[in-house]
Amino acid sequence: MTASVENSAAGGDVLQFVTFTLNNEQYAVDILNVQEINRITEITKVPNSPDYVEGVINLRGKVIPVINLRKKFSFEEKPKDDTSRIIIMEINGITNGLIVDSVSEVLRVPSSIVEPAPPMSSDLSSKFMKGIAKMNDRLIILLDIDKLIGETVQS
Repeated sequence: MTASVENSAAGGDVLQFVTFTLNNEQYAVDILNVQEINRITEITKVPNSPDYVEGVINLRGKVIPVINLRKKFSFEEKPKDDTSRIIIMEINGITNGLIVDSVSEVLRVPSSIVEPAPPMSSDLSSKFMKGIAKMNDRLIILLDIDKLIGETVQS
């Protein structure tokens, strides 16, 4: 469990996330990291980049790398459609775009319903998981975007 989830669990805080779908599962990232959410635009391929880096986009004069989360998580590829989105996020001063199947909602979650990521048989399975929010009718996987983006930048 990360420090932010641990600290908020003690105080009973409410956490805010942007939720999205990927491979028919619900994921979420901390709303504080999200700058904006855009429709899919023209993406310029970059030679010799990792396969999960879709390319770069020009966002108001700034060149931003775009990561395809389906490829990053080794999910089956799916054609982009009208619901596909690019979530623009800034992590440690680096702006990146993340391609997701669709963006669902902004969700306010009491920290008391967030549990740490369960141990998996493979460390790789939970490497990017911050925790899991247990909603009444669903589980939402909370991504540790610092680890996801940090590893991507170093790869």
